[in-house]
Amino acid sequence: MQQFTNEQRSIAYFSMEIGIDEKIHTYSGGLGILAGDTIRSSADLKVPMVAVTLLYRKGYFRQKIEADGWQREEPAAWNVEDLLEEMPQRTIVMLEGRTIHLRAWKYEVKGVSGSTVPIYFLDADMPENYEWDKTLTHHLYGGDEHYRLCQEVILGVGGIRMLRALGHQNIRSFHMNEGHAALLTLELLDEHAKKDGRGYLIEDDRKAVRRRCVFTTHTLVPAGHDKFSVDMARKVLGQREDFFALEGVLHKVDSLNMTRLALNLSRYVNGVAKKHGEATRLIFTGYSINSITNGVHAATWVSEPFQELFDKYIPIWKQDNFSLRYALSIPKQEIWDAHMQAKKKLIDFINKETGVRMDENILTIGFARRAATYKRADLLFQDLERLKRISLQVGKIQVIYAGKAHPRDYEAKKLIQRIFQAKQILNGDIKVVYLEDYNMTMGAMITAGVDIWLNTPEPPLEASGTSGMKAALNGVPNLSILDGWWIEGHIEGVTGWSIGEAVIGNGENRNHSLDATSLYDKLEKIIVPLFYENREQFISMMTHSIAINGSFFNTHRMMQEYVLNAYFSC
Repeated sequence: MQQFTNEQRSIAYFSMEIGIDEKIHTYSGGLGILAGDTIRSSADLKVPMVAVTLLYRKGYFRQKIEADGWQREEPAAWNVEDLLEEMPQRTIVMLEGRTIHLRAWKYEVKGVSGSTVPIYFLDADMPENYEWDKTLTHHLYGGDEHYRLCQEVILGVGGIRMLRALGHQNIRSFHMNEGHAALLTLELLDEHAKKDGRGYLIEDDRKAVRRRCVFTTHTLVPAGHDKFSVDMARKVLGQREDFFALEGVLHKVDSLNMTRLALNLSRYVNGVAKKHGEATRLIFTGYSINSITNGVHAATWVSEPFQELFDKYIPIWKQDNFSLRYALSIPKQEIWDAHMQAKKKLIDFINKETGVRMDENILTIGFARRAATYKRADLLFQDLERLKRISLQVGKIQVIYAGKAHPRDYEAKKLIQRIFQAKQILNGDIKVVYLEDYNMTMGAMITAGVDIWLNTPEPPLEASGTSGMKAALNGVPNLSILDGWWIEGHIEGVTGWSIGEAVIGNGENRNHSLDATSLYDKLEKIIVPLFYENREQFISMMTHSIAINGSFFNTHRMMQEYVLNAYFSC
């Protein structure tokens, strides 16, 4: 068993959110879950990594949905002391001229190899700090821009300082998972200047830091790229004119854009799917932007019945996810039996929690992800009469939804409400549930227990779309817009089905109204008849979803690409 000392760990992974355990409320959605899966695979594959994030004592939020479909938020505090180990080391950062004292709490992730990856959660809630400063590590994505910038100083600058205090002196690559962590470059710049005996920054420092940084950009939605006015940056960071004067730090002279900062100070930059890399290059012209398609941690997201099946027929699948291609040799009836066990667990949970009385023998469609308008969760309900007709005349369907809207995203909250309105109109004809307070356990249950995974983003805004990968690992075919990972994973009629045409460029000439028609056509003419009338062919598609997509779209393959292309590339 190989264990790394702190001195031996050479990769530092920084993420604003990490979803490693649903009892640890430090994630909101796909970005955090991806971070958790990345860390799990790093432990499995013996990658010498350490991870850094913030603590968020009061979590993201608990979602309550009123009878009319309106989302309400409740606090999501959790017991830090029961789940994490407090470290004795301390460090500080300066904010607006004030000293902020920081400590770290450790959670150790153990891989199938026996190797571990420590995650350090930074905490400002300490007696030495002013009351407002204590709150800076209370809420994930809470507060205003000022609060966010202060958090990002703690993550970036404080994260580097805490790693040094903990004895991590030999980090070779600093991996920024999205732009929130980009201010780690400021601390690295200062370290390099100090090593040369200077108290100010010069161009040589920028070149040296750039050689040590890796940046993964995720979102194409403008709101996902944090930017702050120079005045606010000066207020929080101090009069760091040497920093602001460096090439690539400020965007258009008057903005500290965290994505641009990370782009300019990283030797390797990547998007999270081939199409996403292409779309990112169209937005951020002039940069060398590669792509490493996301994955999911197979051993975490495969349901228990399929775990037992894989253990029986593919004993090395947890160590070698590529071996899941041998799923093609598993008897079809055993694939179906494992699926029905997962489906029964989901349906029993829904019937107990909601009283809707769903039927495990009815074709069940799943849609569960962060509620955002570009994901178009209500596309399925564009033509309720046609949807009803399909269910009544071709074959019964039922639909399961889940997902949280950001507390300040009122359009996303209205989207959830529209699903509730459609649910009421369809009452009696098609059963629809919207499960509240979406979390990791629920996500695993839904992705494993439905028959079809639906994904309807407005292309090309889908970065990757890891929920569909979780479904594929559990033998659930995808019905999806050709965007994100699905462009790479889609083989029509083999691993699933496409909705609409592939997007060209940045999609400005796309006729979005045709997407709903395409969705209904696929359901009516292909999917529903196949499910009810040709079960053997349907199970064949389930098997190919595992063998083709499950064996490739996982974080083991993804981490191997980071190791080969990014972490040790110079």
